[in-house]
Amino acid sequence: MNSNKLILGGLLGVMIGLTGCGGGDLSSLRDYIEKTKAQTGQQIEPLPVFRPLPPFSYAAMTLRSPFEKPIEEMARAQGGKSVKPDMTRAKEYLEGFNIANMTMVGTFTVGSDTGNTTMWALIDTGPGAQRSVEPVKVGNYMGRNHGKIMSATPNQLELMEIVSDGDDGWVERPRIIKLEEKE
Repeated sequence: MNSNKLILGGLLGVMIGLTGCGGGDLSSLRDYIEKTKAQTGQQIEPLPVFRPLPPFSYAAMTLRSPFEKPIEEMARAQGGKSVKPDMTRAKEYLEGFNIANMTMVGTFTVGSDTGNTTMWALIDTGPGAQRSVEPVKVGNYMGRNHGKIMSATPNQLELMEIVSDGDDGWVERPRIIKLEEKE
């Protein structure tokens, strides 16, 4: 019985709604439509012709980052400190890779019975055929500019690179490699 009342009430509502939609004076709407159709359309200007630009090849990837100080300024800041890399030292594996391509992807800590712990960082060597993830710790070297790891935290490595000053000398350049977080 309740369902019959519900259906009857719904039909009554629909009929009242339809009654409200009809019977109005639509002459002003028809006049507006006819007036709009009678207007002549305006000519649309053609799109301008664009000349194709020559392709640009970006070749500054190997240059100094614009966010780092120039080498001359770093040399002056060191106050004549004598720096040069140890060319007799045996190269470590990560010194064969470009440090700009390396990313820190994780850390782990190894403890000993004496209570000493060593934190290791995991470094992805970057794109290429020899891509791998290598562990490093404070004191290891990485990158082609004699970069020595000075300190390590769970979020970043701090290195000190020794680069040529372009005038038969060497300067130290700090570099930070932050942990790369992926979602």
